[in-house]
Amino acid sequence: MRTWQVERRKRTRHLIELGGLVVKAGIVDLTGDDRATILGALLWMADKLKSDQGERARALWAAKGKQALEADPATHKGTDRTVSAVRR
Repeated sequence: MRTWQVERRKRTRHLIELGGLVVKAGIVDLTGDDRATILGALLWMADKLKSDQGERARALWAAKGKQALEADPATHKGTDRTVSAVRR
């Protein structure tokens, strides 16, 4: 397989894993799959991370995410490949 094909597959897998996190968090259901709302929320997160409160927000969100992953039975069985991307 050519290098560009390998890189494309890695990127595709990464994007799928990130999408899985959006679903796992319940964002799709809570927004009614409204892409503008989801993008707006992500842009708000990016602005927050760039602000003077960025480090605090990152620490709080990371702790909450780790807690959710540890509470998820799929994480412990090794059946959820999304977790590997989160822990990198």
